[in-house]
Parts: sequence; C-alpha cells; structure tokens
Amino acid sequence: MKRVLLALFAVVVLTIAAAGCAKVGTGEGGPVIRVGATPVPHAEILEFVKPMLEEQGIELQVVEFTDYVQPNLSLSDGELDANFFQHIPYLETFAGDHNLDLTYIAKVHIEPMGVYSKSLGSIDSLEPGASVAIPNDVTNGGRALMLLDKAGVIGLEPGVGITASVKDIKENPKDIKIVELEAATLPRVLEDVDLAVINTNYALEAGFVPGDDALFIEDGDSPYANILAVRTEDKNRQDLKVLADALNSEEVKGFIEEKYKGAILPAFE
Repeated sequence: MKRVLLALFAVVVLTIAAAGCAKVGTGEGGPVIRVGATPVPHAEILEFVKPMLEEQGIELQVVEFTDYVQPNLSLSDGELDANFFQHIPYLETFAGDHNLDLTYIAKVHIEPMGVYSKSLGSIDSLEPGASVAIPNDVTNGGRALMLLDKAGVIGLEPGVGITASVKDIKENPKDIKIVELEAATLPRVLEDVDLAVINTNYALEAGFVPGDDALFIEDGDSPYANILAVRTEDKNRQDLKVLADALNSEEVKGFIEEKYKGAILPAFE
C-alpha cells in the first residue's frame, strides 16, 4: 500500500512540476492578464493587441477607468496585473506620494498635451482677466503650466520643471485666472472658460483632433511617454513581457500612426 501511495505522490509531484515549467501561452487555460486603462487611446490599443496575445495562449482583460487615481491603487492592491494610462513623471510622483512599489516595463506612446478653446481662434486673442483651466494633479498641472509658459501666456520661475505650480508663476501679463480641475472634466468646462489645457486622451474622447483643434500643442520630443506599469515584483513576469513586446511591435506602431493621425506618437523605434 505504501508503494502505491508513494507512486501516486510521485505522479502528482511530476504533474505539478511539469505545469510549473510550462511556457507562457499553452493555449486554453493559460494566463489571464488584467490591465487597467483609460478608454482612449489606451484601451483601444490594448483591444488591438488582444489577438496577438491570444495566439500565445494569454487572455487579456481590459478594465476601463475614467480617473488617474484608482488604476495605480488597484495595481498596487493586486486587483490588476498592470495598467496603461499614465506617463513616467506621473507614475513616479504618484508612487512616491502613496508609497507604492510600482515600475514600468514598456514605453508605448506620447500624447502631446494641447491648449483648446471654444471661443478663441488663437492664443493671441486671450483677453486680460481670462480664465484658463488646467489639470489639478501635480505632474499634469505642472506640465500644463510649462506649456502655457512656452506659449507665452505666463512666465514661470526658471528651473521649476514638471513640479511647477501656480505659485511658481513669475509673470502674468494678462492677469489670467488659473482654474485647477480634475483632468477628465476639462473638455466639459470649455464653455465656461476661455482656454483649457487638456490631455490628449480626454481631448480625443471629446471628439477633438489635436493636430487641428489645439491652439498650441507640445512638440514631438515631449518626455511624457505613456507606459505599461506593473508592480516591481512582477517586472520579470513572462506573460507581462509578452504584453510589453506586443505593445512595442511594428503592428502597434502602424495602428497608432493610422488611427490617430499624429495626435498620438509611438514612443518606441
């Protein structure tokens, strides 16, 4: 009887070992990756790569968010395997502020931030005392102020960089009023302000064509690459590496260039 039990135990051990050594992408019953993303363009890009992962036996589940806070918290808590919605400075600032052990494994695209208006045809038409809305989170707010500085609307203290705040405005020749609001709401308040500095994903969701509709827009050399973020402990996970490779593929590069017509730029060669 002991010999039978030992034999059965050996079979179970060997079966488990074989399963553990199986390569990612073994078909039905393979890995499932849950990735948080904002709808445009991140979720659209993820939907595009789904079939590429299916070919390797990986199921990609896209979980959509409409804010910039929950995706990182959900990733840290283990509710997600990765997220795709943010640029590097935002991740670094958010993770530092909330003591989260997150990193990134792929740069995917750049979304040039733009200045939009419903009432003005150019930034030069801005009247004294005008209202300008910007994102209220630290990194996107600083980025928006840097763009307004570059457009000549305001002048910032030298060297403040991406952490710039309204307190760092050194010159305000038209005495404009800065209104800080949640990034996702900015397209909806355009009727109530003279200008709004809007992230491209939210501009696209609102039906804008950034290259045509923005009065002023970031250059293509923007350092704000949008990334695939993961928990640091998972940075070498094979299934996540497969996803990162898919997002950096020639197929995705072609999809971005064709679908977004320059509003979004690939951040990889």
